[in-house]
Formats: sequence, C-alpha cells, structure tokens
Amino acid sequence: MKTTIIVLCFLCATAAFAQNAPLLSGTAQPMQMTEHPGHASEHSMATETSLLSTISPYTYAKGEVPLSELGSLPYETPLGDVARAYRKEHGDAPKATKVLDK
Repeated sequence: MKTTIIVLCFLCATAAFAQNAPLLSGTAQPMQMTEHPGHASEHSMATETSLLSTISPYTYAKGEVPLSELGSLPYETPLGDVARAYRKEHGDAPKATKVLDK
C-alpha cells in the first residue's frame, strides 16, 4: 500500500512539473515548409538495366502464348458444397447415449 501511494505521489508531482515547463509557449505559430524546387522538375529517365545478371538461370520472353499451352486449372469444390457435405456427415454420425445413474 505504501509503494502505491509513493508511486502515485511521484506521478502527480511529475505531471505538475511537466505542466510548468517553460519549453513551449502557448502562442500559435505558422508552420514553415522548406522549399524543394528541383523535386518536381521534369528530367530524363535513367538508362534501362537488367535485374538479372548474365549468369542467372532465369530467363524471360516477350510475346503471346496460346491458352491451350498453359493447361487447365485444377477443379476445386465450391465451399458451399464442402459445408453441405460436412453437415451431412455430422448428421449421420452416431450420437452419444445418455446414461443416468441414480
């Protein structure tokens, strides 16, 4: 109990001291923005460089690939059908029997 009172007094004293700090004045001051004149100017872009090194095993190509060469996506059962199957399985499962011992 003593430590709680001591800590509470310490926090109150700290808060009272912080309110009296002469660091900030109460008057409003306009915000000063620094100027960056070259930031939004128009300039030429850098030369293109490859992200892949010359000894990289990764390659890329440009062009179109027929859809038939990409294969087909695997069929996934809709989530509603999965939920219905679980509900039916849960309904068909044997229920626990109640045993009353007196």
